[in-house]
Amino acid sequence: MWLLFLLVACSAAVLSCALLCRAAVAAARATSGPAPQPPDTVPETAAVGRRGPGLTLYEMAYLSGGPHRLADVVLVLMAQQRRLLLADTGWATVVDPVGKDAVERATLSAIGPDGQRRIPAIRDALTGDDAVREVADRLVTDGLALPAAVRPGVAGAVRLVRGAALLVLPAAAASYWTAPDGADGGLLLAWFSLPLILTLGTWAVARFELHPYSDWATTAGERRLPDIGHSPATAATPASLVTLALRGPAALTDPALRAALHSSGA
Repeated sequence: MWLLFLLVACSAAVLSCALLCRAAVAAARATSGPAPQPPDTVPETAAVGRRGPGLTLYEMAYLSGGPHRLADVVLVLMAQQRRLLLADTGWATVVDPVGKDAVERATLSAIGPDGQRRIPAIRDALTGDDAVREVADRLVTDGLALPAAVRPGVAGAVRLVRGAALLVLPAAAASYWTAPDGADGGLLLAWFSLPLILTLGTWAVARFELHPYSDWATTAGERRLPDIGHSPATAATPASLVTLALRGPAALTDPALRAALHSSGA
């Protein structure tokens, strides 16, 4: 019976490490884009959909958290301008049905003619919208975002390696307790050190070589993202929107907006 536990531990370790290596190679091939440029200033809200020398607000959101993060940014942006009402129950209600750019118009279309919809449904609708795909395609073309073909990327593979490493421990314990009488417990546990060393070693290399892990941005894209402590803001693009784009809903200081996004599954 103990051989079965060893086989499971070794299989999980080898498979997860192989998947991580494959994801790292795919991500490396995808990052061979133009040389990264230093972060530029955050554009005015009226220009969040236009590509300039720096990243737009939408592009920062996509590189940091994908299309769902971009959806959260446009919802909060419109809520701060009193054009949407975000309730703490997770509903979005249209106040002003006029979008200033393609993503805002897509958001209003996702809400629908009733003028009210649950925020998770809006996120899902925006994920497949042409306006959001245009932002993603532009970033992929510039070598700043990972193509869909290599996602889920390194971050997901690292989680698998961590899980495999944790699996080795209960497998070793179960093997030890089910070993036949007279079996050498030390030798038995030594066999389990092999998959443990493999997973922990691969995890350590990934941490050193590939961290921070991202399922959205390439290395060049992450270098273009502004530092959260020195992110420039303007009157039309407040720091809260930049923080939301880079860190997600948990970083919002407005409790009402934070409750609206979190109650809807953010």
